[in-house]
Amino acid sequence: MTEKQEKILNAALDLFAHEGFKATSTSKVAKKAGVSEGLIFRHFENKEGLLQAIIQQGEEKIKVLFADIVLETDPKEVLRKTLQIGQKMNQNEADAAFWKLQYKIKWELEIYGEHKVEPLERALTVALEKLGYDDPLQEARILMYAFDGMTTRFYLQDDFDIQTPVEYLWKKYDL
Repeated sequence: MTEKQEKILNAALDLFAHEGFKATSTSKVAKKAGVSEGLIFRHFENKEGLLQAIIQQGEEKIKVLFADIVLETDPKEVLRKTLQIGQKMNQNEADAAFWKLQYKIKWELEIYGEHKVEPLERALTVALEKLGYDDPLQEARILMYAFDGMTTRFYLQDDFDIQTPVEYLWKKYDL
């Protein structure tokens, strides 16, 4: 990816995250990126192409986040690392903005992308099975739903305390 393409994607990411996808025009993205609108069309075809490029980046980043968990064999470590994903998603301002956009897109455009979380669901299911849970698949899904809900609230509600429910889950799973 060229430097200009990265500038365009970063500008789009910032604007989509703060103003919403529907409210952001390609001319706004071009202005923020310091490029011509024509360059956006040349590299990404249209606003939807920009969105698809950002979603693709999200899929690549989620693979990186999940890689350490999926490769883990110790079931308690799988749970620990899963509960630490939120910290990894917010290591810096750029990461936090990126993941906030992913959650905003999910709601604004009704895009979920269940396939992105399948590797995590499998890893959690195996870990919970090793730990002796009666229905490890449902337990994994409930944990993922809780995490998804907490993350959504974290990004949408300024004063949401995510640490308390995460600590509760640490205790629940005896971590």
